[in-house]
Amino acid sequence: MKWLFPLLFAAVPLTASAQSACVILLHGLGKSESSMSELEKNIAAAGFTTVNTGYPSTDFPIEQLAGRAIAPALDKCAGHNEINFVTHSMGGILVRQYLSRVSIDNLNRVVMLGPPNHGSEVVDNLGDFPGFHFVFGDAGLQLGTGEMSVPNKLGAANFDVGIIAGTRSINLILSQLIPDNDDGKVSVDSTKLEGMNDHLTMPVTHVFMMKNDKVIAQVIHYLRHGSFQREQQ
Repeated sequence: MKWLFPLLFAAVPLTASAQSACVILLHGLGKSESSMSELEKNIAAAGFTTVNTGYPSTDFPIEQLAGRAIAPALDKCAGHNEINFVTHSMGGILVRQYLSRVSIDNLNRVVMLGPPNHGSEVVDNLGDFPGFHFVFGDAGLQLGTGEMSVPNKLGAANFDVGIIAGTRSINLILSQLIPDNDDGKVSVDSTKLEGMNDHLTMPVTHVFMMKNDKVIAQVIHYLRHGSFQREQQ
């Protein structure tokens, strides 16, 4: 029955905005578009046009990946009044990178899941290990917490963004490398971004948050309303 939870939001009557809105989904490092398929299915059921974009996340640096992933997706959204993004992990950094150079006039909202907006201590500690670059590529090495890392050079958000951070880990070894509350890959503090519109922590892991029913429901709520839904006190 839990699969019904996110679809409850889809049952809400569509607004004109939702019907004319396109949502671009961007997966994280080392993943593929299939990792976002459950999220895409539910966003589409809520009435949005979806473009679930795959990109070779380990083959190029972030600066090149941003254009390679986002420009073709925007072409597929042509004719829609609003453009939205839903991202997981490094996908959020690609959006920040792209928007630092290109303006999207009809950009509406961005929802980021577990974004390393200030990098990850995992990269700081393991980036020099043999095999790290082979597995995670140039982009993986760009996700450290240093001042000159790509996430830290991109600056504040000048767009409407809501961020969900996880607080559970299934990798206790990696969590030992992260000083604060984390999702197994990224600390809660690192997900935060100056200029963000809303921030929500949820008891989910980095690896599986985009498949979690309650996370999916919150994503749809943000796309519709520009805020996350809090439980009544």
